[in-house]
Amino acid sequence: MPSNRSLNKFWNYSIMTAKANFRCGYVAIIGRPNVGKSTLLNHILGQKLCITSRKPQTTRHQILGIKTTEHAQAIYVDTPGVHKDSPRAMNRYMNRAAHSIIEDVNVVLFVVEAGVWTDKDEWVFEKIKDTTNPVILVINKVDQLEDKNTLLPYMQKLSEKFSFKAIFPVSALKGKYIPELEKEVESLLDISEPIYPEDQFTDRSMKFLAAEIIREKLTRQLGQELPYDLTVMIEKFEEINNRININAVILVERKNQKPIIIGKSGQRLKKVGTQARIDMEEMFGCKVFIEIWVKVKEGWADDEQMLKSLGYTDEQ
Repeated sequence: MPSNRSLNKFWNYSIMTAKANFRCGYVAIIGRPNVGKSTLLNHILGQKLCITSRKPQTTRHQILGIKTTEHAQAIYVDTPGVHKDSPRAMNRYMNRAAHSIIEDVNVVLFVVEAGVWTDKDEWVFEKIKDTTNPVILVINKVDQLEDKNTLLPYMQKLSEKFSFKAIFPVSALKGKYIPELEKEVESLLDISEPIYPEDQFTDRSMKFLAAEIIREKLTRQLGQELPYDLTVMIEKFEEINNRININAVILVERKNQKPIIIGKSGQRLKKVGTQARIDMEEMFGCKVFIEIWVKVKEGWADDEQMLKSLGYTDEQ
């Protein structure tokens, strides 16, 4: 029977080896709007970080999602959907946010929708095909394919366009084949110590997350009525006695958009506030009190200085 000294030596060696083989690095999630990038990241993290909806252009910021395991720390960068047409400052900001990260990461996940290849996908592909970093093709929404027999020909067609490091058909919504994708990603990261503490799951502040949660509830409540020229600004965020008090302002560009947000007798805005509060209390682990107003700010989405003041900045 081995001595305690031998066992201690074995365990110390195992710990040293594990630390020596630890991997860490950045992973960009790139694709056109509404292919499921944010849903994919939320499932990888095992908790909600990025807001989601059926409406394109839901994600507007680069958001880091940090996944730390025993062997690796993968720092995922959820980017805004890349737009072929960028007539406004907001769209140009989102394109810059997506493009700037491609060469600064260890791995690129190029996300497309199963069975679909549009000129917008082709435009995004043109932006990433010259990268020297490994690119993994992630074919999302395979569960929504009506004819599953079309998947293999679709994969074959795309594999001929580029030398992808790997191709993964997945369902981000249902979590199918995500663990296999994560394992492949980890294998491509650098041997390195972790950058972030193991219990940290994002680089964003609670204030930022609060604004995003309110914007998600607006997106889901309003559907097709939602003005694209809408954002949320947190004017007050204070933590007092295990309670968070939040004053939020919803900015729209035109006067006729304001009653759409508020709804009849204020019911729509009240519902948005209630839903946002429930999500925040679950995320922050304490009581939350929210007050929300709607204000008109003409031209905010095409004003570079205004965008910077609202947190739409390239300095991430």
